[in-house]
Amino acid sequence: MKTIFRLLTELSSRKTISRLTGQFAKSKISIKLIPRFAKTYGININEAEKNINEYVSLNDFFTRRLKTGSRKIQQDDNIVVSPVDAKITGIGTIENGEIINVKGQDYTVDELLNHSPRTVTYKNGFYMVLYLSPSDYHRIHAPVSGEIVENEHIPGKVYPVNDFGLKHMRKVLSRNERLISYIRHEFTEIALVKVGAMNVSSIQLIESLNNEISIGDELAYFEFGSTVVLLMEKDSFQYNENKFIGDKVKMGETLGQIIKK
Repeated sequence: MKTIFRLLTELSSRKTISRLTGQFAKSKISIKLIPRFAKTYGININEAEKNINEYVSLNDFFTRRLKTGSRKIQQDDNIVVSPVDAKITGIGTIENGEIINVKGQDYTVDELLNHSPRTVTYKNGFYMVLYLSPSDYHRIHAPVSGEIVENEHIPGKVYPVNDFGLKHMRKVLSRNERLISYIRHEFTEIALVKVGAMNVSSIQLIESLNNEISIGDELAYFEFGSTVVLLMEKDSFQYNENKFIGDKVKMGETLGQIIKK
């Protein structure tokens, strides 16, 4: 049965199908689905920037902003905060360029970063995988203050990045479409890897995004569920050990401390 599901997923992972889904989600027809969508996924509509009746499409609601003050972010230049609302699905040290056992599969930093010359920076660093379900807030914020030194878009597939996709599809995190932001902090560099997924129309950067960013600044957003992978340099990050695989985190929640070099 898993083989059949895998085959069906392979067939449905084409950008054409994802694009058609996205077109429907952006249409006025989809407005009628918003209340049911919010109820089905238990979305807290009270923290949304607008009233639920003000959204002009399902996609407009899905990519909603939050009310000012919905997230309290510690203003400390030497911490790393969660860039998203998500569930932790992978966490640990990178072993000689290998990201070990994310839902039973191993990845290489080289594959994930599309053979970027920056790969060497994270060869023995630290990683976190953060999965955004349909119930989550889908805007992506700066995990640290610093400078965006590069954005790289990598075309790819649109496999699901939920538990099934991560367990049974081959290396979806490094085969799916990705948008990578490299952020230079005063003491370190962080790679923020935004991974597209099934039924995601695109990963959108915020218009007029400045290279100089402050912790918590809005950087981008997903159109439908997806995943963020954070990569940190070796000996540059002290992780909050109270967080485990399966735990939920909120955007702005402290993940750990940067180690000054």
